[in-house]
Amino acid sequence: MDTQSLILVGIAFAIGGVLKGATGAGAPLLAVPLLAMLFDVKFAVAVFLLPNLIPNLWQAWHFRKVDVPRSFVLKFAVLGGVGAVFGTYALASFPSDVLIAGIAGILLLYISFRLLNSGWKLQMNIAEKLSAPMGLVAGLFQGGTGLSAPVSISFLNALQLERPQFIFTISTFFFSVGLVQLPLQIAFGIMTWDRLALSALALIPLLAAMPVGMALGRVMSRKAFDRLLLIILAGLAMRMLYATAVAL
Repeated sequence: MDTQSLILVGIAFAIGGVLKGATGAGAPLLAVPLLAMLFDVKFAVAVFLLPNLIPNLWQAWHFRKVDVPRSFVLKFAVLGGVGAVFGTYALASFPSDVLIAGIAGILLLYISFRLLNSGWKLQMNIAEKLSAPMGLVAGLFQGGTGLSAPVSISFLNALQLERPQFIFTISTFFFSVGLVQLPLQIAFGIMTWDRLALSALALIPLLAAMPVGMALGRVMSRKAFDRLLLIILAGLAMRMLYATAVAL
């Protein structure tokens, strides 16, 4: 990979770090689509693996004492790992154009849900019954495209959890999925030594940018930041759909 490509990868992960620092989640929402457009979906999902796995392990451990039903978290995370098995198979099997269109569709689905259901609240007793199927679908999306936000983040946002509860639950889910993805990506030839090295290096700009996001989160309201994010995501989705249509 040339120097220009390395710089672009670093910028993509720095932007993801800003988002994670500001909101506590969602770093793949910007980094994965940017990498998919610059390179391809397999590259994007593989290179984001360690930046997804390691920070979420730390966050899950840091918030491990929060008051949230452990059965709910366990079912959501374990079934997420099961879904990632099928998602990784799809990642290895489907053409790049199909995967890019899938990412664009997922982004538009996420945007639509956020705009139409911002005030909806889900009760925990119902969420516990839904945790296994929602985890399965979210893991499928995460394994196949690197993006599970329309399911995972929207599902947890609907519960209106406190920030520590949200971070513990989503971090445990992402860590579980990442544990499954790594050996499967190696087996399918998606994760190469070069991509693993880039994935490790990508931790640097992501972690370095997180304090910037935290500072922005203190200055900019969550509502304003969310609106800006949705505008950026809409632009990315339309750009990806356009590129797919031109390729066809």
